[in-house]
Amino acid sequence: MRLPVSRALPLAALVFLNACMGSGGDARLSGAPVVPKNGPAADYPIVVGAPYVVNGTTFTPVDTMNYDAVGRAIVSPDGGSAVSGAHHTLPLPSYVEVTALDSGRTILVRVERRGPMNGTQLIELSPGAAAQLGMAGTAQAAVRVRRVNPVEPERALLRAGQSAPARMDTPKSLLTVLQRKLDAQEGVVRAPVQADPEPATTPKVDQPAQAQPATPAKPKPEPKKPEPKKPAPTKPEAKKPETKPAEAPKPAVQPPAEPKPAAKEPAKPGRFMVQVGAYSNKANADAAARKSGGAANQSGKLWSVRMGPFASEADAKAALAKARAAGYSDARILRAN
Repeated sequence: MRLPVSRALPLAALVFLNACMGSGGDARLSGAPVVPKNGPAADYPIVVGAPYVVNGTTFTPVDTMNYDAVGRAIVSPDGGSAVSGAHHTLPLPSYVEVTALDSGRTILVRVERRGPMNGTQLIELSPGAAAQLGMAGTAQAAVRVRRVNPVEPERALLRAGQSAPARMDTPKSLLTVLQRKLDAQEGVVRAPVQADPEPATTPKVDQPAQAQPATPAKPKPEPKKPEPKKPAPTKPEAKKPETKPAEAPKPAVQPPAEPKPAAKEPAKPGRFMVQVGAYSNKANADAAARKSGGAANQSGKLWSVRMGPFASEADAKAALAKARAAGYSDARILRAN
């Protein structure tokens, strides 16, 4: 027997059935959304997407966990005051730290869109994200984009359109490395190019100023052909071997022991002699004897060259002056006992 619809179930029974399903039944039967108990509440599902083309460049979205790159950031008209961004390949949504390479300031951004859709820049920031990064009034900026996994409270702030606390500023040493990486990536050569033109222009001005045409006048030294007269100096060159004995005054320092052999000579009392030098080589002693007018005599292992004997000290001094004038500055007067 079929009852009328109005009398099938009392209204109180329907209320009771709904209460039971809400307390212990399957939530999917009521049409309520499934919310994870732990972790991000609104970051699922994560979408990667298919490849697409922008200005002739194909971008293939990939779920890269350790994404870290440098490039250019531009400001998007979309997003308003929310701290969000658009990226060509990162999953949607995902979270990245964006660092301005000129200041080192680092902020947390939620990537929610694909883009930039009119260029190949690294990331497109909402006006709110650009303001937090310090890009006010700037069309684009050099940045580093690094994918991170922030804590749930920070995710919740960004999902709510607010900004997460700014990160610690990146040190200058790391900024320098990142800037060099970006320069190499973009083929940019910095200061050296500007410094080179300045020294390059100066020599160009100096070259015409140089009196190089005056240098041809240097043929005037050609009259210096009298240089053939240099054979004359060959005479002193021949004397050079004679002067070499003068370089051997070192053995002459040893003659303090020579007064003993001098005592052995049968010198007459009251006579004077001039000691020119002492040599270990007879040839050097003979050369000194010829030059000073003295005589070479062997005394032990040495050859001594002496002038005299002289009857008076005045004659000995005159001979001493002659010996020193000949180049024997160590010559001295010996008095015979």
